[in-house]
Amino acid sequence: MRAVYAELAKRPLERACQMRTECCQFKLTGLTPYLTKGEALVAAKGFRATGRKELPEPDNGTCPMLKQETGRCLIYADRPFGCRTHFCEAAGGAYPRKHVLDLIHRLEKVDQQLGGDGPRKIGAALTTAFRELR
Repeated sequence: MRAVYAELAKRPLERACQMRTECCQFKLTGLTPYLTKGEALVAAKGFRATGRKELPEPDNGTCPMLKQETGRCLIYADRPFGCRTHFCEAAGGAYPRKHVLDLIHRLEKVDQQLGGDGPRKIGAALTTAFRELR
């Protein structure tokens, strides 16, 4: 997973994430990231590294990885692929799929190797990953 994320970071696509967290407002955007098993495991480990043990269930339609008090991502360095290639206009808009399709295929391959069953909504994917990490 880290190799896929590192390869994405090397791509010459202009990005200027200002950490405005608009992309984390699922209820407002109508968009929710889907994670493969590998992405979910990386995110779950990153979340556990913050000292937290249980995934919050925000009732305001935000990402469970968004710290409510500060509005910042708890796992920014470990954030999923979709969060890295999101649609945010302030950051430069969505990555064109043709520029990251090879990386999507690598994510799918890792998912298969780990026994995953394809991408799942972030909450469900993380819940499963936390159970597996116990």
